[in-house]
Amino acid sequence: MGLGQGAGGDHLTPLTAEVALKAYEAIRHRLPAAVPAARPGQHCETLADLADDFDVFLLDAFGVLNIGEIAIPDTPQRIAALKAAGKRVFVVSNAAGAPHAALVRKYRRIGYDFAPEEIITSRATLLAGLQARRDLHWGLIATRSSGFEDLEGLNLTYLEDDPAAYDAVEGVLMIGSADWTESRQSLLEAALQRRPRPVLVGNPDIVAPRETGFSAEPGHFAHRLADRSGVVPEFFGKPFGNIFDLAFARIGTIDRARVLMVGDSLHTDILGAQTAGLASALITRYGFFAGQDAGRAIAETGIMPDFIVARP
Repeated sequence: MGLGQGAGGDHLTPLTAEVALKAYEAIRHRLPAAVPAARPGQHCETLADLADDFDVFLLDAFGVLNIGEIAIPDTPQRIAALKAAGKRVFVVSNAAGAPHAALVRKYRRIGYDFAPEEIITSRATLLAGLQARRDLHWGLIATRSSGFEDLEGLNLTYLEDDPAAYDAVEGVLMIGSADWTESRQSLLEAALQRRPRPVLVGNPDIVAPRETGFSAEPGHFAHRLADRSGVVPEFFGKPFGNIFDLAFARIGTIDRARVLMVGDSLHTDILGAQTAGLASALITRYGFFAGQDAGRAIAETGIMPDFIVARP
């Protein structure tokens, strides 16, 4: 898919948004279909301009709240102002790699005051979808340093450099790729070619914006796996509807016309909003399209947000 990898680490690459966009377009056949926006492409400066139109704001994390470990300027204050105005604000993120409690601490550390129940992640979505299969022996693709929090009670084996482990497990959980390597990817592809088994992916993102570039995320490796092994993974998180089902289980009964999904990615946030029947806002000054031509990308992909917002 045109994404470069190092031997390990966090897979930072010299990607441009254009290259990443082509990678997403290459796997459109596995994503939900785009639908026409109700109010296509209205421009505004910040989320404050939309406060009167919506009662609930669902916010992506990377590119909307933060870039890596740094809060986007003025955004903590903007979120606080929305809450003070009586708006309900939730994080809806494909952040599968970190335990829930660690995310709560992270957002507080960088200036956000989200209650634990206001953070809905693809990690939680995957665990909810795993209930009927909890007893299987799962191979885990994750960052060891993140630990097993939230994963207690599962029969797990880290998939690293022992080829025997890949043949022993009954399925694969892919929730983090910071420690993943090309050699491990090859071991996984070969093992699934020999004996197909379920692969559950807790982060459908192909890339994520960081302080110094893009990182390759689990979705990148999962789609490569599908192309080379024939095993089509089950994806949990945006743009798929399962994460929004979990979000609305938390939100409760509400007119979805009063709910706005805000994100920086056409193929995850905006397409996900359309899948869930929600209005969408694309952030263009930060995240995926920082310094890029978002209008051109919208035209090329046919994924049209309702609002184009310069900054959160």
